[in-house]
Amino acid sequence: MEDMPHAAFDKAIARLARQTLSSFGSDIRRLREDAGVTRAMLARAAGVDASYIVEIEMGEARPSLETCLRLTAALGCDLPLRAFPTTGPSIRDRHQAAITEAILSELDGRWTRFLEIAVRRPSRGWIDLGLHDPAAGVLLATEIQSELRRLEQLLRWSALKAEALPSWEGWPRLEPTPSISRLLVVRDTRATRAVATDFRRMLRDAFPADPVDGLAALTGSRAWPGPVLLWAIRKREGVGYRLVAR
Repeated sequence: MEDMPHAAFDKAIARLARQTLSSFGSDIRRLREDAGVTRAMLARAAGVDASYIVEIEMGEARPSLETCLRLTAALGCDLPLRAFPTTGPSIRDRHQAAITEAILSELDGRWTRFLEIAVRRPSRGWIDLGLHDPAAGVLLATEIQSELRRLEQLLRWSALKAEALPSWEGWPRLEPTPSISRLLVVRDTRATRAVATDFRRMLRDAFPADPVDGLAALTGSRAWPGPVLLWAIRKREGVGYRLVAR
């Protein structure tokens, strides 16, 4: 399995950790004050140093899970630890990396490339590839899929992540502010073709533009036509992929 660039991943996780700990500290302070409990009283009940509670409430500490449980238990609260799905995993497989390389190698020079775009709100997730045409003022949220499992979820996540593009840290640097469109590139296999055939109306509704026009816009000077689905097929020599319109 191939992961996203570690620097971008580490930066996103550090930001999320700061936000989570800041929110937790605010919750502890609010619950403590609502209960009429001083920090000294909470420190004695929880077995946590009062000065450390100050740092936690200010979001400046990195308490262990045990410390968090001590504080919430002393305040009569639960601290659930659950994992909720958002807009898909950040882990990429070897096919996605090869397909990304194929896209980059075939792009016309007017497209600016942004790999692994992190979006934060209203939905959190990673967009595989951003393609920006500054002259046309359009930014493509590109999703690359080697399989088509749970198609409804995939299409929903794709739309949610595209809508969240203005939360990307690179968004303010795009001038003029671009319109957002979408590109889905799917690895051509017997299984993915079967899914596309069974759910062709659903895919057509999500990606209604002519794929021939979409491929021409990526590789040449034609204007981007709107949301497009393209396919990545193995080259005849079996090394790498190339894009095709179906």
